[in-house]
Amino acid sequence: MRLFPTLTLALSLVSGAAQAATDIDFFFPVPVQGKLALEMTRLVDVFNAQQNDVHVTAVYTGAYDDTNLKTRAAIQAGRPPAVVLMSANFIREYVINNQAIDLGRLIAADKETPDAFINKFFPAVRINATEAGHVYGVPFQNSTPILYYNTDAFKEVGLDPDKPPATWQELVDVAKKLTKRDGATMTRSGITVLSNYDTLGWLVSGLSMSNGGDYYNRNWGGEVYYNTPSTIGAVQFLDDLVHKHKVMPEGVNDANAASNAFFAGRTAMMIHSTGALGFVRDNMKLPMKVAFVPRALRNAVPIGGASLLIPTGNTPEREQAAWKLITFLSSPEINGGWSRFTGYFAPRMAAYDTAEMKDYLSKNPDAKVAVDQLAYAQPWFSTFNTVGVRKALEDQVQAVLSGKIKPADAMANAQKAADALLRPYVEQTALKLPE
Repeated sequence: MRLFPTLTLALSLVSGAAQAATDIDFFFPVPVQGKLALEMTRLVDVFNAQQNDVHVTAVYTGAYDDTNLKTRAAIQAGRPPAVVLMSANFIREYVINNQAIDLGRLIAADKETPDAFINKFFPAVRINATEAGHVYGVPFQNSTPILYYNTDAFKEVGLDPDKPPATWQELVDVAKKLTKRDGATMTRSGITVLSNYDTLGWLVSGLSMSNGGDYYNRNWGGEVYYNTPSTIGAVQFLDDLVHKHKVMPEGVNDANAASNAFFAGRTAMMIHSTGALGFVRDNMKLPMKVAFVPRALRNAVPIGGASLLIPTGNTPEREQAAWKLITFLSSPEINGGWSRFTGYFAPRMAAYDTAEMKDYLSKNPDAKVAVDQLAYAQPWFSTFNTVGVRKALEDQVQAVLSGKIKPADAMANAQKAADALLRPYVEQTALKLPE
């Protein structure tokens, strides 16, 4: 079944020989499970078939971190891709390093202002797409974490599947009831929180914000808040799920392992991305539902996902061709279709005004949870040296989950490591006082 409507484009007739199409390449990642790479390639084929001015070669570049590395290498080699679907929280660093173009003049060519353009997208995704009032990214696929839960497991232990846990304490209480053991062996965990690289930092940032604090300086790329009560408390909560309440498996739980355990009934709940909703829905044979991530002091979740950017180093012709692809992909029809296929929510607000999306949400209320949760969504952690600074925390939290270190000591270590990685930018941007 085709999930994207065919767009009818008028062909312009020109006198003389037709000009050759501008060839561009498009780097795109697939950070969650599913058949997304094949669908993106199909979508690019649709774009190529509908017009003659631009020919796009779609290049699958792995996960978000892999795409970042390959894009930087291509820029440094003088052969940048024309368009990249880049992890939204990397855009600030690309701006800092002068590796992404300001999209203002391309927007202006469409007779719009940058503000009018970016205001077509949900407020929660705008901060990661802009820097100092300039638009550098066009949101395309976005997510928040959500709670997936097995409704049969709820019924089995006398829980109401229409009343998922709403707070951290309720999550602990429910997880205890759902956990099964055969002697000392946990045969079904009550909850699994993903703890692989990239996802772990994202989830801890949300837990920290829910716990009343913030995770980084939203206005400057040189400061993170790891060694603070709110973040220490978030990591303590994860530690307690494993070592105090014993309702979550010890060690690192990656996306594949957690999803497979959920499908097999070996974990009753998991906190995972909305971007995996299509994959989970296709593979989960047991009845399930989704809900908001339980809160500590307040509902708060981080935005995830990716935006379309144009790296520096392209010719004006390639930039214009790139913008044509970006305009196609970010249209309400295409953005909505991608959302329906993947489970990501569509960042383009008008996508939800289409008849196809209204019909889809009426038949798939689980997809509406992510949209409703946007009322509590916060921008995604972004700094100078984003990956290194993120991994400084993730290494320590993984050690906590493996029982090797306590949360307070781990976060002190993480803060020290992050500060060292941020120092070059801090010194670069420091106010230079006259001697």
